[in-house]
Amino acid sequence: MDTLILTYVTFLPLLGVIPILFIPQGGENGKKVIRWISFVTSILVFIVSLRIYAGFDPSLCGFQFVERHSWIPSYGIEYFMGLDGLSFWLVLLTTFLTPITILSTWTAVEKRLKEFHISILVLETAMIGSFLALDLFLFYVFWELMLIPMYLIIGVWGGERRIYAAIKFFLFTAVGSLLMLVCIIGLVYFHKEATGELTFNLLNLYGTDLPRLYEILFFAAFALAFAIKVPMFPLHTWLPDAHVEAPTAGSVILAGILLKMGTYGFLRFAMPLFPEGSAFFTPTIITLSVIGIIYGALVAMVQPDIKKLVAYSSVSHLGYCMLGLYVLTPQGVEGSILQMVNHGISTGALFLLVGVVYERRHTRLITEYGGIAWVMPWYSTIFMIITLSSIGLPTTNGFIGEFMILLGTFKVNKLAAVIAASGVILGAVYMLWMVQRVFFGEVTNPKNEHLKDLTAREYAYLLPLVACVFWIGLYPNFFLDKMHTSVRSFIALVETSPCPKPCYQHLHGSIDASPSLKLSLEGHHE
Repeated sequence: MDTLILTYVTFLPLLGVIPILFIPQGGENGKKVIRWISFVTSILVFIVSLRIYAGFDPSLCGFQFVERHSWIPSYGIEYFMGLDGLSFWLVLLTTFLTPITILSTWTAVEKRLKEFHISILVLETAMIGSFLALDLFLFYVFWELMLIPMYLIIGVWGGERRIYAAIKFFLFTAVGSLLMLVCIIGLVYFHKEATGELTFNLLNLYGTDLPRLYEILFFAAFALAFAIKVPMFPLHTWLPDAHVEAPTAGSVILAGILLKMGTYGFLRFAMPLFPEGSAFFTPTIITLSVIGIIYGALVAMVQPDIKKLVAYSSVSHLGYCMLGLYVLTPQGVEGSILQMVNHGISTGALFLLVGVVYERRHTRLITEYGGIAWVMPWYSTIFMIITLSSIGLPTTNGFIGEFMILLGTFKVNKLAAVIAASGVILGAVYMLWMVQRVFFGEVTNPKNEHLKDLTAREYAYLLPLVACVFWIGLYPNFFLDKMHTSVRSFIALVETSPCPKPCYQHLHGSIDASPSLKLSLEGHHE
């Protein structure tokens, strides 16, 4: 099983699609069967992904569970998958959040239920594949595949302005993706000119000798595609519309996983492929990250809609992730990766919690609430815990990630660290002010007097997220230990130009399909 574990995790969701296709969805029984098949499939994917955790060796440098097979040999394209400490937790985050998301939609989605669950499962395959692909063509296939189901989720099951939000999301992402495709082809061409080898193998393309101008241009194109997905200021304008119009499940997947595709793209592709181009744009990216932190917090502060407030908070939080990557210190990069996971847990939970009251009241306006803590005490308790996680209270997951990022930034750029730290204060302001207006005081609206507290199903998908908040906050080394070796290799790869490929050695010879295949560890950098 080890030999094909990444394939199983990636494509198992599609097996759940097959029976759903043949189930009529007209009656309640058909809808119930569709929901259960989708949920059970996602649980099985999560269980299988735990085998990755059990077999992963954090002391090894390079990729593990590697699967490599010829796919389109005439163009040097391979089915090439692998996992290291940079992608480890992001894959598990995806398999963890998907069943939670499906469970949250049990009563929220009624129309076109079959198509909805097919979209969720196809999206899970595309997201996992994007985190694992080590062939640029294969990565691009998964990257583009993500667009279609998310476009449908927003455009079919979203709010009143869903078509506008879906098209805006699609156009922003597609423009960046097409530019990236052009530069992928250009990079492969330059590599072939230099070595005579036609390949899309990411590890072989690391260190390709490019003219300085082309390296800067290629990095700019890759960076644009990934910055749109993050989204970085000022490319963020599609995000609030997408979040507000998307159904709760779409917002959770968008915030919890899809936005991490942007930061992961910088981490795996843009920075190590084009270290000179990355260095050229480093001051710009650090500046835009800091602006995004402050801007996102200030705009969130004045939002009348709870969901839109949480959406703008993502712009601020992802600014920290980008800042941590670009200071290029071990603390900053590890803090950034951990903060990607933290944001997926905390912001995903916030969108789920907003969805709970929206199902009951069909409004997200802050002014429509007040005194909810008296009516829904358990709901309010969990909301408060997640809020404290989002603002980075010590003992919660948010504190660990932000502290490491600020610590790493302070070593490199004290001014950026100080300004970014003020974003933590602003985050506390807009989140706690929102909590005060929604949960405390008198119950001013009669419609809120008899709201039902959390159901057993809602506890089932919220409590695992609360557990993760304290698990990461109290025992961060459990998560950080998986990253140390890969982060050191990543920093060595980006800082050195031309790259010596300290751990990601070229792969030659026939395809080795032996169990638990692990790449060689030559040239390990301590």
